[in-house]
Amino acid sequence: MTLTNIISAIGNNSSIYPLIVRDCGIEAPSKILIARNENKKESKELANDATREKIIDEYATSAIWLGGIPAVECIADKFISKKGYNPNVNIKLFKEEQNKNASNIFQGIEYNINKFKNIQEKDVQEAIADLVKVKNNKPLFEGLLTKKFFAATIIPTVIMGFILPKLNFALTAKLRKNKSEQKSSPQPQVPNLLSNNNINFTGNITSTIANLRTVDKMAISDGGLTVGRVSTSRNKDEGYVNAFRMIGSMILNFVTPAYIAKGLDKTSNKLFKINVNLDPKILSNKDFISAIKENKFELPKSNSAKDLFEFIDSKPTSLFSQMAQEMKKVSYLESGYRDPRKYVDINDLANFRTEVVKFIETAKISKNIEKFAQKAKWIKCANILANVGISSFLLAGVLPKLQYEFNKLITGSYADPGLRKQ
Repeated sequence: MTLTNIISAIGNNSSIYPLIVRDCGIEAPSKILIARNENKKESKELANDATREKIIDEYATSAIWLGGIPAVECIADKFISKKGYNPNVNIKLFKEEQNKNASNIFQGIEYNINKFKNIQEKDVQEAIADLVKVKNNKPLFEGLLTKKFFAATIIPTVIMGFILPKLNFALTAKLRKNKSEQKSSPQPQVPNLLSNNNINFTGNITSTIANLRTVDKMAISDGGLTVGRVSTSRNKDEGYVNAFRMIGSMILNFVTPAYIAKGLDKTSNKLFKINVNLDPKILSNKDFISAIKENKFELPKSNSAKDLFEFIDSKPTSLFSQMAQEMKKVSYLESGYRDPRKYVDINDLANFRTEVVKFIETAKISKNIEKFAQKAKWIKCANILANVGISSFLLAGVLPKLQYEFNKLITGSYADPGLRKQ
């Protein structure tokens, strides 16, 4: 993987890669160090306990949080496959056909079956068979997807939010020889949603949850983690501090980075008279730059669904179609045909076309298209790294400091409330 690809990956706020960099590489060690230093203001014993608890909490939670959802989803997909269904069939295709205006329908379960059924390529016929099976067993398939969603979010949440804190606290209690006996708090009851064989929702809700990105499910599990951490707190003050920390972390992990990215790109475009809205991988594509120079880059006629679908289906080998696939806007089978099981977010594809057009127009105005693209790529890479740096500083430096100031405000001490002797 090239440096450009690595930077591109960590700059994608829709993926888990920025979270991995921030959470494991920067945030966790910084939080551990701050926890030790703040508790050391009270005593060395508290500092040692806080350090141990923080190491276990941060790295065990990160491992479950970042790896748990993808792992459970992988297992769930294998289970769905054993049931005879292809988990790659996007349930949103059913929703498309609810449009009463037939002239505006360019994808859907029935539509895609009819459009691709006469293509004799093996992978296309396999895809059509998958669509037909789902079409004929929609309620069962929706139920499987719903259970997959619950399994992927609830299992990691229960482990992180309810089980891990209890084990961590029990270890501290065991290691403290002189710790006074405390009243045992009742184990929180977690509803056993996975044992319910009748979990199901209406089609629209199933369509929504089935198409949540991994990062969206991580945000949901983070919400559950907040509930778990607050409810398993050893005392009221620790609950307040945990709520402050977890809510702040959710905002800085899932909301702030997108706004920082937009702000940096907008500022760069104005400051350097350039266009950095495209991904670094696109900006470093030599074929793309050559096509602009030679005025040979083919584009869909407009952003209309009709023109976009017509282009990506009739010209799958075009540079635009291949770039769209690289950016996960569209998916093609090995035979070269568009995968009829996959849903095409037409608004996302239209926005991609708009940004490509803007870049081409701006690049043509410059005297040297290659230098323009190279400059745009490195500024974009710098923006991505700056975003990671700013987000990490807020998460790893500002938030923990504010947490201990909040702790001091409500308890009169910097020591972690759960570690103070009662």
